[in-house]
Amino acid sequence: MLERLDADGVHRWVELAFEGLGRHREEIDALNVFPVPDGDTGTNLFLTFEAALGTLRDSGDSGGLQVMLASAAHGLLLGARGNSGIIMSELMRGFSETFGALDPSATAAEREALLTAAMARAADCAYAAVADPAEGTILSVARAASKAAASLPAGSTLTQQVTTIADAAAVALAHTPLQLEVLARAGVVDAGGRGLVVVLEALVEAVTGVRRDPGPASLPVPWDVHELDEGGGAYEVMYLLDAGDEDAAGLRVALAERGDSVVVVGGSGLWNIHVHTDDVGAAIEAGMTAGRPYRIRVTDLRQDAADRRSSSRILGRAVVAVAHGAGTAALLDASGATVVRATAKIAPSTAEILEAIHRAGRPEIVVLPSDSDIRPVAEAAAEKARADGIRISVVPTRSIVQSLAAMAVHDATARFDDDVVAMTRAAGATHYGGVSIASREAMTTAGACQVGDVLGIVAGDIVEIGESVEEVAVRVLGRLLSSGGELVTLVRGADADVAVGSTIARRVRRAHPGVEIVVHDGGQPLWPLILGVE
Repeated sequence: MLERLDADGVHRWVELAFEGLGRHREEIDALNVFPVPDGDTGTNLFLTFEAALGTLRDSGDSGGLQVMLASAAHGLLLGARGNSGIIMSELMRGFSETFGALDPSATAAEREALLTAAMARAADCAYAAVADPAEGTILSVARAASKAAASLPAGSTLTQQVTTIADAAAVALAHTPLQLEVLARAGVVDAGGRGLVVVLEALVEAVTGVRRDPGPASLPVPWDVHELDEGGGAYEVMYLLDAGDEDAAGLRVALAERGDSVVVVGGSGLWNIHVHTDDVGAAIEAGMTAGRPYRIRVTDLRQDAADRRSSSRILGRAVVAVAHGAGTAALLDASGATVVRATAKIAPSTAEILEAIHRAGRPEIVVLPSDSDIRPVAEAAAEKARADGIRISVVPTRSIVQSLAAMAVHDATARFDDDVVAMTRAAGATHYGGVSIASREAMTTAGACQVGDVLGIVAGDIVEIGESVEEVAVRVLGRLLSSGGELVTLVRGADADVAVGSTIARRVRRAHPGVEIVVHDGGQPLWPLILGVE
């Protein structure tokens, strides 16, 4: 747990924001109805943070907090995509400017007030960057977070500050349909605001080490109910611009006369420009008048939306996944998978998996067996499904933790082969193990075991024998982490003590600082704990 935001904390924040946006990418895309329903807000934010993370990795670990924040802001600026991506980059710029002005001789109280000042500056910068700011958007969510930070009493800890900020953002997000009629009509919250909540929850996790559930945003609205605003510009024009401050300010005015959704962000001679317009040439010429535009991107918004509507109706892809416990079944279901429930010591049949494939009702299917013994059954079901004209692939996940890792990177909008490759890589990069209880006497690779002994298992082999689930689990995780790892997943079984997950998590954090730990209530029988390391 961080007591003060530092360079490592910022780097971790950007990493977690990138991962969180990856998990929520499809959901945020589906929420996107304002300013135009082009269905790419989640993707744009994800790619924007991918660029920032690349900048941080390229720059290495040199420099302190101020340098790290400046690098993150610069990476977001250069890689910003879409309206929300550009606004997010400006939020980070305001954040960076506040910490950049920190006096090395500042008192402890002044340092404690930095986060509040940074949120206020970030919100101010974001509002100033938009030519015609609208409430009920990412802007109002940022402002609400800023006001909540300002309301905290002096002496509040960093944990109290970041959790208050994230909680206030979530409340403000829930109110966005009351502020913007188009959201109320569609029955969704603002997509950009939802992305900001995910980013602020990543900050909470970076500070506290605890991943909180960002909560449901709203049910995604099918594409065919989204209607384009005929009054808006038909094309999205974006470019980077080398220009002075006064010229950039003049460009904001000029673009507002030629289109809408105008956002001009940046500073120190480098700007990122965004506008929706019917006159692409005029928008680019205005940039040429102000300075030197480059990296120009033009998107036909109506054609882009039509393509997405078509692909959602015609293509479509589903995941069918096997789960052994109620908790993991709920996790997979929440991720959009069609779940096949397995029972203790009884694998699902080919017919059960085939029924789930047809129940998913998509022309493209990815199957996650979650167990080596179930893979042949899944392959047999897949073969029968191919005969029915379904394009299908079985990703050979050997444990539920590998299936969860594969679901985390699943992208139904990607090409089928690319999606399967990404899911296979994620599963393969997840080392798995578990803790079980011996039901009979036996000789194992770790020695002789008696009935009731606690067994530690890695990749199917018994490697530890002990008396305590906690002790054996810690030793197994030590083995799994011996070759490195960033994310530890603990899936608690039906018979496990409720507190065992948090106890193990504390011990692992002490032994392996910097490792992220997630605990799920899996509810599986026979296995008090299933363990994964990515």
